[in-house]
Order: sequence, then C-alpha cells, then structure tokens
Amino acid sequence: MDKFSQRSEAKEWMDDLQCSGRELDQTIRELKTINRLLGGNSVTTSGLDYLMRQRPQEQYAIADLGCGGGDMAIWIKKWSLQKGHDCKVTGIDANPNIIALARERCRAAGMEVDFNVANVFDPGFLQQGTDLITCTLFTHHFTNEELISLIGNLKQSGSIGIVINDLHRHFLAYYSIMGLTSLFSRSAMVKNDAPLSVLRAFSRNDWEHILKAANVEKFKISWNWAFRWQVICWF
Repeated sequence: MDKFSQRSEAKEWMDDLQCSGRELDQTIRELKTINRLLGGNSVTTSGLDYLMRQRPQEQYAIADLGCGGGDMAIWIKKWSLQKGHDCKVTGIDANPNIIALARERCRAAGMEVDFNVANVFDPGFLQQGTDLITCTLFTHHFTNEELISLIGNLKQSGSIGIVINDLHRHFLAYYSIMGLTSLFSRSAMVKNDAPLSVLRAFSRNDWEHILKAANVEKFKISWNWAFRWQVICWF
C-alpha cells in the first residue's frame, strides 16, 4: 500500500513526555527556524484574525495547545499587540521539560505569556473563559479517534472557536523535508520526526471525516504554503 494513502500511527521521538536536554533544545530551535522560514506561523494568526472578525470583543483569552518551546504562543502575543488586540495567551503542553524551556524563552523575549503543564485529554485542563483555541503542528500526534474525542471536548470549551494549523500528507512534502533535514539539521530527533510528521499528517478527506464525526457543523478547510492545512471551526 502507498504509504501516503493513510495516516501513519508510528510514534515520534518527541511524543516521549520525558524527553529533555540538549537534543530537545536543539530540536526546538530548529523547528522554530523551519516554521518561520516556511511561513507556517501566519496560518495560525490568519485563522485567529478570521474568528476575531466574526466575533469582535474587547478581550480574548487564547489557549495554544501543544505549545512546545513556546514559539507559537509568543508569536501570537506579538501579533495580537501589533493588531491592537487585548489577548491573554496561555501555552499548554504535557511535557514539563518543554514548558520549562518555553518559560525561559518567554522571559528572554520579554512577552507576557502564561505556560501550564497539562494533558489535553484530562477533564478540566482548559481554563474557564477561554475564547479561542489554537493547535499548531499538534494534531498530527494523535489518531483520528483521539482527535474526534479531543475536538468534541474542545467544542464544549472554546466559546468562539478553534484554529488548527497542521501538515498536508504529500509525497513532495515528505521527500523535501527529508532532504532538507538530512543536509542541514544537527538534531537526530528532527531528522527522525520531521519526515514522520508528514506521514502522520492529513488529507482534506481526513479532516472532513474527523470534524463531522466530532459533530462540528461550522468549519472551513483551506490549503496554505508550505503544505499546511488551516482548519477553522466556530460555534
């Protein structure tokens, strides 16, 4: 069977919640560079902009799930300040080592962002009053069944909506990132996880199935460079 025909369920090294140390730090730094150079950050913030225009209000509480080293949460905070939005941003990740790194980076950036250690499948992990939820390169870590459950729960938690920014499962994306990381990466974790993340990624049909199974009625799916799906759900 063509390995691109369906999602892989192989685990990435980063899925180990105990991973830490120099390898993790190098991985987080390289992923930040890759995401910035390929324009991935704007996929999340343009989704937030769409939802904010739909539901304008004086303040927004934003939860960034699977925040990793905090780069996206910090980016969202900077973007919100530039746009003149009053936003409280909270990054959430299940790995305490990554959250410690995110807090260090936040202090260095001089940004006011909160970071919490929490498992997104635990009841009540999300703060009450959360308006918007973002998931950037996070959802591909889970099976379809896990995502149906997670999005169904988030639907009850986010008062406005969810922005998902994740990869398109495509042979060109797979072989491109494999070549780039083999040439330029100094992280064994990146060399392993980056191509595998593409195999764990999504087709449009995957997203349509997941959202309908989670009983999400209002959503928009759009393709963005470089090989990203932007999925916006609103309630």
